[in-house]
Amino acid sequence: MSRSGPRAAAAALLLLILQAQPSRAAPRNGSKWTYMGPNGEKSWSKKYPSCGGLLQSPIDLHSDILQYNANLGPLEFQGYNVSSSELLNLTNNGHSVKLYLHPDMYIQGLDSHRYRAIQLHLHWGDSKEPFGSEHTISGKHFAAELHIVHYNSDRYPNFSAASNQSGGLAVLAVLLERGSFNPSYDKIFSHLQHVKYKGQQVRIPGFNIEELLPEKPAEYYRYEGSLTTPPCSPTVLWTVFRNTVQVSQEQLLALETALYCTDMGDPSPIEMVNNFRQVQKFEERMVYISFQQELLTDAELSMGIILSVVLAGVLGICIVLGVAIWLFRRKKSSKKGENKGVIYKPAIKKETETLS
Repeated sequence: MSRSGPRAAAAALLLLILQAQPSRAAPRNGSKWTYMGPNGEKSWSKKYPSCGGLLQSPIDLHSDILQYNANLGPLEFQGYNVSSSELLNLTNNGHSVKLYLHPDMYIQGLDSHRYRAIQLHLHWGDSKEPFGSEHTISGKHFAAELHIVHYNSDRYPNFSAASNQSGGLAVLAVLLERGSFNPSYDKIFSHLQHVKYKGQQVRIPGFNIEELLPEKPAEYYRYEGSLTTPPCSPTVLWTVFRNTVQVSQEQLLALETALYCTDMGDPSPIEMVNNFRQVQKFEERMVYISFQQELLTDAELSMGIILSVVLAGVLGICIVLGVAIWLFRRKKSSKKGENKGVIYKPAIKKETETLS
């Protein structure tokens, strides 16, 4: 066998290896969609028609579209407390940081079916504009937003099969705001340095995922919407918790500065910031809420204004009457004093005449 044979085989093998490796520029030019640029949000509907269709998310939750529903009860969380001995996969998918969840995690209470948790991820802004929530409340943006994604496991074998079916998916949304340090969220944030670039992943210890939820999780907004990323399938039953969760400024800064949308070898890395979709038109849908206070706010405010005006009027009348009575009595007292003087002076004069 000639020496050229092994050399040719080695060269061919090397060529195959090089061809199998992705180009460094691929994340930038070959990405299917992005939040900004030519493949940004405004162009999503060209490739993904549902993104320009009905029932899109996120939305602004304001009083005009809210309706109390007494049938909305508390959710039941099953298997959310994951043992630390169970390792969960944390990854950077080029759009967000995503944590794949334990297969025994479910929620019940949406309807008669169980929904299995599949993953959670976050949306955020940047260090200059730290307002990256997708949903807003009365026009107010929050610092970030957590989504816990589930699919109807009673009706469908996996997430893919459920994702394009009406009611196939259910997402829990938690609004994050800047405040005190949050040790539960740090169980994710402390590992961000290990998934800085697209495609990187790390195994992290399990923890109680329910600790990521806000206080009073039985208070929430509920509506039918879509995925907030392509393909924007309008198959999501949304539960947006009313109460927020606090994370520290340092934790937010880590989220806003630690990650990149591009591969580690990309010569022009792109920071992963502002990875949230803009609020969508709501059309003629309703948002049902499990609490009554929000709906009563406008009525209570109007009643409060009316009562304030009435009380102010009554108080004003009382003050005017009080001043009038005081002036009347003062005037009457003055007249009495003048009359006494007239009676007194003649008496003195008469006494003087007698003595003289």
